Amino acid sequence: MEFCPKCGSRLEFKKPKTDKAASLTLVCPKCGYKKKELPQKVEPKIVKTIKHNPQQFVAVIGKEEQKLRTLPTVRIECPKCGNNTAYVWQVQTRSADESSTQFMRCTKCDHTFREYS
Repeated sequence: MEFCPKCGSRLEFKKPKTDKAASLTLVCPKCGYKKKELPQKVEPKIVKTIKHNPQQFVAVIGKEEQKLRTLPTVRIECPKCGNNTAYVWQVQTRSADESSTQFMRCTKCDHTFREYS
């Protein structure tokens, strides 16, 4: 797609009426600007399609990433070991009009438990 340098309109392809084998010309429908003629045989553009594997879109948190302690913490008693600090995050596990589920992981024993809001 090309635009007219004079008025900014989109240029359109026009074929001369005199010779059917002649080359195409780009013409501005607004101001009449004509761009130099182009050869009639224009090579088709090569389209490259990239197919993604569904596994590329799945985020997997490995053991090493789980050791990074960047989550916020909350003071709550762990039901397994009695520790009073846990990492916390929320996930929308049910429909959108219901509240999210709050997950907690003990900072001492790594026990994960949940609290429904």
